[in-house]
Amino acid sequence: MESLEKGTGVLVTGGAGGIGAAVVRTFAAEGARVAVHYRTSRAAATALASEVGGVALAADLRDEAAADALVPAAVAALGRLDVCVANAGVWPEADEPAWELPLVRWEETLRANLTVTFLTARAFLRHAAATGRGSLVLVGSTAGRFGEAGHSDYAAAKGAIMTGLLLSLKNEAARIGDGVRVNAVAPGWVATPMSRTALADRARVARALSTMALKKVATPEDVAAQILTLASDRLSGHVTGEVVTVAGGMEGRQIP
Repeated sequence: MESLEKGTGVLVTGGAGGIGAAVVRTFAAEGARVAVHYRTSRAAATALASEVGGVALAADLRDEAAADALVPAAVAALGRLDVCVANAGVWPEADEPAWELPLVRWEETLRANLTVTFLTARAFLRHAAATGRGSLVLVGSTAGRFGEAGHSDYAAAKGAIMTGLLLSLKNEAARIGDGVRVNAVAPGWVATPMSRTALADRARVARALSTMALKKVATPEDVAAQILTLASDRLSGHVTGEVVTVAGGMEGRQIP
């Protein structure tokens, strides 16, 4: 069974990054037309859009007006918009325990992850309210399930996305009708450019794998496949408000 109706319109925020690019290619391979959102990675987004026959759209999603304008721009470029993958986010690399974490970083991290996801979701659900259908997939993290020492700002943002925000949006979408669904994925360790430095630390990787049933780091394609499954009305038409963890059976974190 094909997972998507041919010509399905899909918007992927942060579409030029590691997970985002895999999501774009996965949906395009299923016959979707994809809008690749980017903030700074213009060359990568343009090349990827050209590769899959999609479009590249620029927006700083931390800005309310820019976030509001992105969905209409995607509709205009694609002719329709059925799916939105709210993937854009930032993981601050520096390890900062809470007692040393500057307020400015805390606020910037929440804005770049939680606020950006909220603004993306709001814009897409406005569109879904007009069309009566749509599938929204939020991208969380195992940091939001198990915490992440040195990154409480990121863990707090991702945790909020996968709990309070997701569950509220799921119930609010029901006011539109049964044709609108909201779900999330929670990736664990994934081999992407953003995690390259962390994954170069063999001891750190060994600690991470020790809590996982599958002793391997995920690929972006592993995450993209689950996003496609959740987004598809044909595969997940009776699934909403759920979080799929893509982390090799992770059960927690070692505490040094």
